[in-house]
Amino acid sequence: MTTPSITKLLTWKKNKEWTSKWFQVDQELINSFAKVTHDDQYIHIDPNKAKDTEYGTTIAHGFLTMSLLSAMYYDAIPQIEGLKMGINIGFDRLRFLAPVKSTDKIRGVFKLSKITEKSPDVIKLTWSTKVEIEGNAKPALLAIWIERQYF
Repeated sequence: MTTPSITKLLTWKKNKEWTSKWFQVDQELINSFAKVTHDDQYIHIDPNKAKDTEYGTTIAHGFLTMSLLSAMYYDAIPQIEGLKMGINIGFDRLRFLAPVKSTDKIRGVFKLSKITEKSPDVIKLTWSTKVEIEGNAKPALLAIWIERQYF
């Protein structure tokens, strides 16, 4: 027997989009990510040297942009009653298309591509995911994100 929460999820329309609020990316966030990941290339952490690059300023790590998907997801996607936990299965076709500068705002756009009931209390969701940069027509990131939810 399928749980009522999964039944509700199964009614979600494929290709429906949810969009998060704008998230500010700033130098402090970039520096914190650099410290945790030990990725301290000057393009991320040295505004003076970065001024002389094609970007004119520091840029966020692509993996930082990807990591912020979780916060954007929780902001955008309605929470389903009874959800015990969700886990990432992985990404397909993850691409970084445009740099996120240290002054940019970004937001996530999530389009539900596929819902698969794995068992009466487990569901697999596949999302077409995009990270937009405010004022930039080119997205920062495109990916297919696959997750599993447990009820």
